Amino acid sequence: MRKFEIGHRKASVGQQVAILSILGFWLFFVIIITLRTAVGDWPAQGEMAIRRVVVTILGIGLTYLLYLLLRQFDDKALSTRIITAFAAAIPCAIAIATFNYYVFNIYNPESLIDEKNFAKMREYMEQDNYALKAIIEDSISRFFFIISWASLYLTLSYAAEVRTVERKAARFAQAAQDAELRSLRYQVNPHFLFNTLNSLSTLVMRSQPEEAEKMILNLSKFYRTSLSGDPLEDVALSEEVHLQKLYLDIEAVRFPDRLKIEIDIPEDLMDVLVPGLILQPLVENAIKHGVAHSKRPVTIRISAMAQGDFLKLTVADNGETPLRSKSGDNNNGIGLANVRDRLETRFGTQAHLETHHLESGGFIAELTVPLLTDI
Repeated sequence: MRKFEIGHRKASVGQQVAILSILGFWLFFVIIITLRTAVGDWPAQGEMAIRRVVVTILGIGLTYLLYLLLRQFDDKALSTRIITAFAAAIPCAIAIATFNYYVFNIYNPESLIDEKNFAKMREYMEQDNYALKAIIEDSISRFFFIISWASLYLTLSYAAEVRTVERKAARFAQAAQDAELRSLRYQVNPHFLFNTLNSLSTLVMRSQPEEAEKMILNLSKFYRTSLSGDPLEDVALSEEVHLQKLYLDIEAVRFPDRLKIEIDIPEDLMDVLVPGLILQPLVENAIKHGVAHSKRPVTIRISAMAQGDFLKLTVADNGETPLRSKSGDNNNGIGLANVRDRLETRFGTQAHLETHHLESGGFIAELTVPLLTDI
């Protein structure tokens, strides 16, 4: 029996993926800035690179803290996570911009530029609100950089959740299909048992104890064999035919002079797989409407043939057509409807059941299923 776990959602994006994405973003940032300073031929490239690495380490740390915060909201709505990301990115950007200003403008700026340019820089720094403006301007740039990473994280997170939901939906759909197959499969046995017990009751009322005992023994063999397998598993055609022989042996006790049986199945098709008891309603239909309503011998013929990638199974009888048309299933009986539902659930449009009345007398049920040979 399948078990499904429905609980709190775990982190949609693994820690390793998150760390790699953070490192990738900041590495890209460092490369771009370094190339820009190199192309501009800025002085003190080595010293600036060292300070840039220091700022980057802080940026990586704050971005990782942002990841830890966003992970706490993995079970929240996407809109909540987006708002959280935008809100949390603001202090991160300000912190990085402030630290960057300190590293490049306050901490030993003389080592970055010559005296002439340093004097000009001091003039700029002495202007009103220069530091605040510089930090705000840098914060805006840092904010969009951090929110870009957060957007990537949320995208990966949402994609992972979609895949998880799709897998769960697929498992639930499979479970529903299995339950439907079990239900349809188990409908066969009660229907057959009801008819068999009626027949057994008739034998007892007619004081035919030997026939009744034989029917009970055959019924026991039939149920012991049919209930031993998993209703969701296919069975070899030889096993399916064996079950129908047991069933026909039961009915032969009721109709010793009227029931004739022919089985025409090539030996090379005996190992082909078919749904268990798929022929049972067809054979039972032939007994109920072909043999039971006839006063003459009726032959039930079970045959099989391969047609390309499909297997055609046929259950035919030469019973009385007028009686059959009045009381027959006409595609609406429980047995034939059960077969059609099982075929549709198991194979979709690849399998079907067709029924025909013969003008000369009789009824044919033709079942077409995919030709399966692997268990």
